[in-house]
Amino acid sequence: MSKTNKKASIDKNKCIGCGACTSVCPVGALYMSDEGKATIDADKCIGCGACASVCPVGAAKLNSK
Repeated sequence: MSKTNKKASIDKNKCIGCGACTSVCPVGALYMSDEGKATIDADKCIGCGACASVCPVGAAKLNSK
């Protein structure tokens, strides 16, 4: 997969800590923080949108860089 001109972001107020996004990220850019919320390593994110497509509460989104 190649990088896009987008980056994912997580709305920590919406995140329910289900981990769905972390399991589908093809480059391992998402992980669960000590607080139980999804967190993104922006340097690894390729902007593919997999996380946003599986988030059940809309906490993961793609934004222009």
